[in-house]
Amino acid sequence: MERSDLVALLSPEGLRLLDALPAWDSKADIVKTVAELRRRGHDAGLVAAVLTQSKLRAKAASKFGPFADRMLFTEAGLEQATRLQVAALHAGRFSRAGVRHVADLGCGIGGDALAMAAIDLEVTAADADEVTAAIAAYNLTPFPHAQVLHSRAEDVALGGIDGAWLDPARRTTAGGTTTRIADASAYSPSLDFAFGLADRMAVGVKLGPGTDRDVIPAGAEAQWVSVDGDVVELGVWLGALARPGIGRSALVIRGEAAYELVAPADSEDAPDGPLGDFLYEPDGAVIRARLIGDLARANGAWMLSSGIAYLTADTAIDSPFARGFRVLERLPADERGLRQALQARGVGTVEIKKRGVDVDPAALRTRLKLKGAERATIVLTREQGRHVALLVERLATAG
Repeated sequence: MERSDLVALLSPEGLRLLDALPAWDSKADIVKTVAELRRRGHDAGLVAAVLTQSKLRAKAASKFGPFADRMLFTEAGLEQATRLQVAALHAGRFSRAGVRHVADLGCGIGGDALAMAAIDLEVTAADADEVTAAIAAYNLTPFPHAQVLHSRAEDVALGGIDGAWLDPARRTTAGGTTTRIADASAYSPSLDFAFGLADRMAVGVKLGPGTDRDVIPAGAEAQWVSVDGDVVELGVWLGALARPGIGRSALVIRGEAAYELVAPADSEDAPDGPLGDFLYEPDGAVIRARLIGDLARANGAWMLSSGIAYLTADTAIDSPFARGFRVLERLPADERGLRQALQARGVGTVEIKKRGVDVDPAALRTRLKLKGAERATIVLTREQGRHVALLVERLATAG
């Protein structure tokens, strides 16, 4: 968003027009909508700005719920913003640690700062991008104990502040295209700066879930978070925010419930063994946290094959940390035999899951050329190093 577009959007006319728009409908005739708004005398730039915000608000509902209807966004800011449900957990951790004034450095559109201010923490938020900082200021308007600065994280005066939250920029935007930064050393602010603040105060840093584990400082608590099966972040907690004795955590959020698996460090994988009656796919947060072994031992399960994130057992397990499947039968592992086996069972629609095998499920599904009324789920993987194809059915879960 350009600065001029933001100025127009934040005008009384712009905000009234935005609030008066009907709910965003992706199937609506956008050309007709633009023409109608222009006919009413609204500037073309303002029309474009409010329609973009209407679209972003609709998209933001999955992260911010009904709060999205009163917020402003940028495309990049929304993409990197923390889900409000997760931001509330961040805020709660600061509060429990006794932190009263948090610096949100690299605040983006203000999602985390909003959650902190909502539980009466004092917040000093800052963003290096002028437009983004202005949007954050708008989103935090309801909270008099929150202020937003247009400033680089490194330039914020931290006197009197006892906690810091950083969400380093992991994407760059040029020519309207957003690109993910692959090298963690190129984040802004740098990880050296972010982690270095722990010498002065309690610090939390949000990183991408696939961040190289080598960047995690010794003594930090590393928590991978998944929401409804999607791993959304790695939180690195230092100082008073790191819980004693916990070096690794997998926080699994399903609906309104949250479950956590913790350990002092990476857990050793369980031994592998032959296929049991049930197959289990650990949640992505458990896999990222390297707590698969602990999950297996706690449930009487074992690895299906060394180094592959499938567990197996002879009993049904109802766990929020893994998705379960009943093994119905083994199928031929070669493509021709697999096709014949599925055709013989009248399968026309197949879900293909795979780990540890070099297969493109979409391409394989096309090559199988299945026709039939039945639906099936198959798993292509390894059993103690050997290729296997398994016909399975999902287990219902108590959650």
